[in-house]
Amino acid sequence: MPELPEVETIARKLASVLTGQTIVHVEVLWERTIARPTPDAFRTKLVGAGVLEVGRRGKYIQTTLSTGQTLLVHLRMSGKFVVSTDGPGDDRHARLRLHLADGTWVVYVDPRKFGRFYLVDDPCEVTGTLGPEPLSADFTAEWLTAQLARRRGEIKRLLLDQRFIAGLGNIYVSEALWQAGIHPQRAAESLTPAEAQRLHAAIVTVLHEAVADGGTSLADRQYVYPDGGLGQHQAHLHVYDRAGERCPRCGYTVERIVQGQRSTYFCPVCQTER
Repeated sequence: MPELPEVETIARKLASVLTGQTIVHVEVLWERTIARPTPDAFRTKLVGAGVLEVGRRGKYIQTTLSTGQTLLVHLRMSGKFVVSTDGPGDDRHARLRLHLADGTWVVYVDPRKFGRFYLVDDPCEVTGTLGPEPLSADFTAEWLTAQLARRRGEIKRLLLDQRFIAGLGNIYVSEALWQAGIHPQRAAESLTPAEAQRLHAAIVTVLHEAVADGGTSLADRQYVYPDGGLGQHQAHLHVYDRAGERCPRCGYTVERIVQGQRSTYFCPVCQTER
């Protein structure tokens, strides 16, 4: 599933195409792609809307419209956008198509059909329960230290909770914990203030680096840019998806465990348990 750096990259790419444009035609090819409102109301309200801004909140692409409404998209496992100036294309996995006033088509493709679109009056209807943005001024080392002190669960699982911090996912949590030297199964409340500060710095650094690299495109190539390009951060991952390889810091073998039905990658020497 695309995480903060991937969604941020896609939002920036879409902004260059959509901002200032007017949506003149909407085709909903699979109605369950529309979570809110009904597909008919979605088409009616979106046609004629101008695009003022495209951004991101957590793992949602957030588009502000001239109608006062907001279009939110969660890509989930396999959703992606394709931008074309040569017609709508014939991809059998296309679920929705937007036709812009300048002739550009923006096509949403989703083989697994998990992605969802929300057209709402207030984005907080969808994103109101999300935690702070980890690249915002609200996410401070002091905040994280105070929050961790009263949390008993495993630190890896807590960081994946979107209500705690928005936008983090399996790749970058594994990388940040490695960077900070913290075992993924540590109880959150067991982290010292110094460890919490290291973790804060690691989260911010890892995310900034991944955004600069355009995100991570793994071997499944499920994450691609709207123009078909690939992210480059996969060449800079230290432990994620590297089980059996050498830790770049100490040379020991990177291991894989399962937490909450998700793979976790870590170095048992650099990230010791307490």
